[in-house]
Amino acid sequence: MIYWSLKTLLSEPLRLIVSALAVAVSFILVIFFSAVFEGESNQMVAYLEKMDTDIWVMQKGVSNMHMASSMVWDWKAHKIAKMPDVKEVSAILFLNGPVKIGRKDWFSYIIGISPQHHRAGPWDLIKGKAIPDQGEAVIPEVITKLTGVQIGDEITMNDRPLKIVGLTRGTFSMASSVVFVSRKDLGDLVEGNDQYSYIMVYAKPNVSIQTLVDDIKNNLEKVNVLTNKEFIESDRQLAVQMGAEIINMMTIIGTLLATLIVAFTAYSLIARKKQELAIAKALGFSNAQIYIATLCQSIIITSLGLLLTLFLSYTLLIWLPMVVPQINLSIRIQQFIPVVLIAFPVAVFASLASARTVIKVDPMTVFNG
Repeated sequence: MIYWSLKTLLSEPLRLIVSALAVAVSFILVIFFSAVFEGESNQMVAYLEKMDTDIWVMQKGVSNMHMASSMVWDWKAHKIAKMPDVKEVSAILFLNGPVKIGRKDWFSYIIGISPQHHRAGPWDLIKGKAIPDQGEAVIPEVITKLTGVQIGDEITMNDRPLKIVGLTRGTFSMASSVVFVSRKDLGDLVEGNDQYSYIMVYAKPNVSIQTLVDDIKNNLEKVNVLTNKEFIESDRQLAVQMGAEIINMMTIIGTLLATLIVAFTAYSLIARKKQELAIAKALGFSNAQIYIATLCQSIIITSLGLLLTLFLSYTLLIWLPMVVPQINLSIRIQQFIPVVLIAFPVAVFASLASARTVIKVDPMTVFNG
């Protein structure tokens, strides 16, 4: 019966390919939602990760950057810089808010930087200059593709016109973009020219980071001090919480759709061979052999579908951001584990249910029919 299973599948190669593709397409939808969720979550903390600092210092009561507001007096940055275990300090002003680029408002992380803290600026400059002067801005390249604006054009930050002087890569997400402006411009807007929002502390080699965190807390009042890992994790959790409900709902819908398609494919595959299986039963094949034959076909189809899912995910999906640049995808092999855990049990159950209908058929009706 296993030989029969393989023979009947190979005798109809087009039907085999279509069935496997149906399974693959359904699961690619699930992988796509998962990849978008993970890609956007990673992109929302990209700035924090790229700064590669050891410690973040911010206003007391603040523990993240996403949707947060923090103000720290600039003298505190100077005091930290003079501590014996500190190699370097970099600081920024920060504001969550819309920036009008083209004819659309883009919700952005607005980073106010100054030349002496250039380390806090863009990490992947494509064109132009990295550190904007007063009246200037550096924006994501993706936005220029979506709006048509270029270097030399103007954008608007809270009614303040700024000239585009640089384009960056890796600074765009659907939830927010990173826009760099001068500290003076942002300081005028938030009335904070003598303040910073976040202070990045780079420790000297062989210095205990936790010890330095404790030293900063002991020397400064009204600040929160987190290690780089703690700060990134805190920001990531908030970003994930804000988008989790929508993405989870889309993933559940995609998973249910994929489950139905797998079940239908497995069931219909056996149902089409109902007469042949009934004849096999009439010729003396046992119920167990028929069940094994149906399972074999379903497992082969499902396996081919999963292999196609893997192939298409690492070919079509991974190239999708080149066609649709505003999408951030992160595809990892771990995302396929839930797909496998869903696909095979559903396929097995559907094929056994279909085979059971065959088992119940009276062999004489096949010959009489």
